[in-house]
Amino acid sequence: MSEHHILLGLGGIGAAALFGQWLAWRLRLPAILFLLLAGILAGPVTGLLDPQALFGPLLFPLISLSVALILFEGSLTLHLSEWREIGSVVQRMVTLGALITWAVIAVATHWLLGFSWELALLFGTLTLVTGPTVIVPMLRVMRPRSSIANILRWEGIVIDPIGALLAVVVFSFIVSQGDGGWAASLSTFAAVIACGTLLGAAGGWLFGVVLRRHWLPEYLQNLAALAAVLGVFISANLLVHESGLLAVTVMGMGLANMRGVDVRPILHFKENLSVLLISGLFILLAARLDFAALVAMGPATLLLLAVIQFIARPLNIAVSTWGSSLDWRERALLAWIAPRGIVAAAVSAIFALRLQESGHDQAHLLVPLTFLVIIGTVVLQSATARPLARLLKVAEPAPSGFLIIGANPVARELGKALQNLGTRVLLTDSSWENIRAARMDNLPTYFGNPASQHAEAHLDLVGLGHLLALSPSSELNAVACMHFRHDFSAQRRFTLPSGQESRRSDTHRASETVRGRHLGNQPLTFPQFASRLAKGADVRTTTLTAAFGWEDYQALHGHRATVLLARDPRGWVHLAGQPLDFTPDRDWTLVALIETEEAPGVAADCALAQLQ
Repeated sequence: MSEHHILLGLGGIGAAALFGQWLAWRLRLPAILFLLLAGILAGPVTGLLDPQALFGPLLFPLISLSVALILFEGSLTLHLSEWREIGSVVQRMVTLGALITWAVIAVATHWLLGFSWELALLFGTLTLVTGPTVIVPMLRVMRPRSSIANILRWEGIVIDPIGALLAVVVFSFIVSQGDGGWAASLSTFAAVIACGTLLGAAGGWLFGVVLRRHWLPEYLQNLAALAAVLGVFISANLLVHESGLLAVTVMGMGLANMRGVDVRPILHFKENLSVLLISGLFILLAARLDFAALVAMGPATLLLLAVIQFIARPLNIAVSTWGSSLDWRERALLAWIAPRGIVAAAVSAIFALRLQESGHDQAHLLVPLTFLVIIGTVVLQSATARPLARLLKVAEPAPSGFLIIGANPVARELGKALQNLGTRVLLTDSSWENIRAARMDNLPTYFGNPASQHAEAHLDLVGLGHLLALSPSSELNAVACMHFRHDFSAQRRFTLPSGQESRRSDTHRASETVRGRHLGNQPLTFPQFASRLAKGADVRTTTLTAAFGWEDYQALHGHRATVLLARDPRGWVHLAGQPLDFTPDRDWTLVALIETEEAPGVAADCALAQLQ
């Protein structure tokens, strides 16, 4: 293949990956759908992309290293300290439930398709993993009750590394079987497990010590992490064949649970790198699909898909939710939602190539069969999840909760007022002191940047319909409003301007569509709000009655009250802007910042604003 064709092929893969990810972001659907479609169109359909011809002998090593990095990134998210927090239902789903799913799929694959027991067991481990990259976009469209959404999200996060580890162990057992009988096979398997575990644990511990003692500058930590992962993977494979994937998985788990080691910067880098690797890898794998082999297996493949959807998953949920407080409607939706995703496709590709080299006849069917399960579950469940949630009456109504950017005193006061009204709130902040104070006030929090890649997978937006950008940084507020512009309409994004921003002219100030609407029926900046709170003002909730109406409220408080929001008798929350676009009436509940004394407070605030 000429250099010209190679450059065109690489550029085409990059363009298709970017377009697929962008389309998934716009449509709020799993990116895997569009990446697979791009690969299938470029490969089997049109013949424009031939990965083997494009990469030659580099294809297999590139796939191996990509899978190693993906597994390492997934294992970095498995924190043992969170095991108690995920609840007994999720614990059973990723342990006993996962074993049930594995057994059902393995038995069905063996009897329906004639796979050997070894390959059937391996296929079962490959297709029991869901993952946050396919669950989170589906939850945003489906909008189920928070109890369902939390279970599905945690299952996807936790089962990712567990399922991958199980698949690696089963694969290691298969390749360890040779001509030397069971004794030789078991000794080879033990060597793979021992080498992978020991080298992975040692590599994770050594790299953790380097990070904990700050032997590397921050700008080299990501590069060092990448080099360490590849070094452990290659070293393990050189010592004992096929132990590399287990080693990097153990290495990631060790780093994630090592005391005094902050893996968040590395995790963010690995997440971005995984997006790049996954996007290109999916297109390459889809371009290599052998549809003829899949069609040759006949309708049994569809029967297998039906077993996975209608038998394996419901059994998992029935056992995992036994004795829980979930009602039958919530269990029914949980039994329907289990899309397969990234780990299944990536790991199946590398295992299939390895097993084909080892002489396993049916190994070439692993990839197309895995992709059939991925496409079938994602397409079917994406199309039916929202209607089914509505039919079962477990879908949230129009989202009315609040995502609050910031967990500072201003944000906490508003968060407590909203929570007292029965409205769901979620506060985000990168300051641990602010997050800790919010948690002391029993406010739900997310510790981190809400616009980060990590937040894409872990930030729970189900039930949230408003954005309050209440950070003291006008730049962060503007970034948050832009980042969430597809999740919250322009009429539901509000902010408090900073002191400097309020004095800027229109030529130096971001437009309202970017920074959000001003909160409050009177001009109010963030420094003024914070100053008034410090001087004794409070965020007060008042319900209007027939004897005490809106006019009485205004007469009592005058300009000392800045109305922030109101809840009408139907339960709808209205945010106050300038001018006030609603007229409170009987049985309306007002939330306002009320000063203790008017003149001194206002004068002090104006002086403070001049100093900002």
